[in-house]
Amino acid sequence: MKNASAQPLVLVDATAISAQRGGVGRYVEELVRESALAGLSLVVVCQPRDAKSFADLHCDLVVAPRSVETVFVRFLWEQLGLPSLARRLRATTIHSPHYTFPFFTRRHRAVTIHDLTFWSHPDRHSTVKRLFFKFWIVASARMGLDVIVPSAATGAEYQRVTRAKVDNITVAFHGVDRDAFHPPTPRAIAKFAKANHAASWIAFLGTIEPRKNVVALIEGFQLATRDMVKRPSLLLAGAPGWDGAVAGAISRAADNGFDVRHLGYIPLDDLPAFLGGAVVAAYPSEGEGFGLPVLEAMSCGAPVLTSRSLSLPEVGGDAVAYSDTTPEGIGRGLTELLADESRRTKMSTAGLTRAAQFTWSKCLVAHRAVWGL
Repeated sequence: MKNASAQPLVLVDATAISAQRGGVGRYVEELVRESALAGLSLVVVCQPRDAKSFADLHCDLVVAPRSVETVFVRFLWEQLGLPSLARRLRATTIHSPHYTFPFFTRRHRAVTIHDLTFWSHPDRHSTVKRLFFKFWIVASARMGLDVIVPSAATGAEYQRVTRAKVDNITVAFHGVDRDAFHPPTPRAIAKFAKANHAASWIAFLGTIEPRKNVVALIEGFQLATRDMVKRPSLLLAGAPGWDGAVAGAISRAADNGFDVRHLGYIPLDDLPAFLGGAVVAAYPSEGEGFGLPVLEAMSCGAPVLTSRSLSLPEVGGDAVAYSDTTPEGIGRGLTELLADESRRTKMSTAGLTRAAQFTWSKCLVAHRAVWGL
């Protein structure tokens, strides 16, 4: 492990990320990868199950006790074990990348707030989750912590809700790993199509939770394709989440003769073919702190249909198509794109150009300013 005497040392708490790498997990891993490449004095603490993946990033690593796999124990360890670890390492900064943070420590603290949908879309979260995260978001402002947000829209929402000092808020746009998310080869697309029994498809990538608006997407898809002779499939990828209405919507679509399937978690290596091989990548979310799936789809060369909610226009710019979040609006957006191959080709090119502007190295520069490195 590096000697902290040469420069300030940052301790990143990665114990809160899920086993299946959603947006937060990829954010933490890419930030750590860039930090290691830059030779920064940074130590990651993670759960035992994640030790190999972080070790492969060539970062300095501490493995937390196996008991932190339990949510309550992890929270307790965050409050007691994490500050103790920071003292032993002589860390100058503790970075908590997922809302919660240790209350009692004299170390400089930075926390990442990914979105404010607990206020903007309260009905899209369970009561317990909404109250829990609201508490921590407000506490971060009351305690004057340095807060990192992934978009200007999220920063503005955070300042409006908490009345935090603007000087304490730093916008750090996410990046995209172009080695992982790139236009797929025809062979890769054909292999994915064969494995999933789909000649053509519309792709959705994201956790199946209410604010992702998957039920409206399923209904809009049916409106857009009901008169087509050769209909594309609608393939949903991502963790199951807690939107119980999606299973019923899929069943109803199947009863109506539409091919709508939830594929679950797709390995990272298969995502370029899934996204870049799609006729359209659809992400009609009701609200995002950033919208990483939109950026990743553009980087794979997919024409993207999304919404104008919160941060999504900051990501898509003029390179994507927009619709409202109703089934009818989504249906109109899909109908227009499915009927216009020339437009989809132009969008694919524009998306690749725009995606190239978002890099993890730029994201790291913003974090270094907060960390004091």
